[in-house]
Amino acid sequence: MILGKIPIRTHIITEKDDMIDVVKKYAGDVAEPGDIIAVAESVVAITQGRAILPETVKPGLLARFLCLFPGKDGSLATPQAMQLAIRESGSPRVLLGAVAAAFGRIIGRRGDFYRVAGRHLAQIDDIAGTMWPFERHIILGPKDPHKIVRRIKIVTGVDAVITDVNDIKKVDIIAASGGVDQESLIKDLADNPFGNDDQQTPIVILKMALNTTD
Repeated sequence: MILGKIPIRTHIITEKDDMIDVVKKYAGDVAEPGDIIAVAESVVAITQGRAILPETVKPGLLARFLCLFPGKDGSLATPQAMQLAIRESGSPRVLLGAVAAAFGRIIGRRGDFYRVAGRHLAQIDDIAGTMWPFERHIILGPKDPHKIVRRIKIVTGVDAVITDVNDIKKVDIIAASGGVDQESLIKDLADNPFGNDDQQTPIVILKMALNTTD
């Protein structure tokens, strides 16, 4: 059970930063054994150089065609974002995902595109609206997220998660160190305690109730 959530304000994180160093600097003296350090997936990706300006992407014909099918609010609804998805998974897999999605819609099932093309594509944020100076960038999902949370736990001694949370109560736990109750955490993060604008709080420390016995 979560007792409290402490948003941690940081400097503007860029590709020049190492995410492990950032977490250690800002959360290392605040987080205690039994807590969980939650990190927004967008800043992890940014430190890995995975924030990309749309004008640097040249979409092909396949990307221009496939981007017509996601809803206008979808993360792959622009040719540039779809082209990056093709770059991430390859055109055959993305095309198969699109075919699977079309059949899925016929039978009233959603999510087949990502099941076939790759769950990591769901982490792409198209013009993410994240904190300056990346508010106009397409943010890809982070690379090796499980490795990142393991390193955070080694450095801080505290469990860690990388999460994708939005303001419509959708929570995706991308990676978690061992021992984290992910199902419970999804409910606890639904209020989106992260701040991508002037708050500059991409790290949140979750103060957990320790289990005790009489």
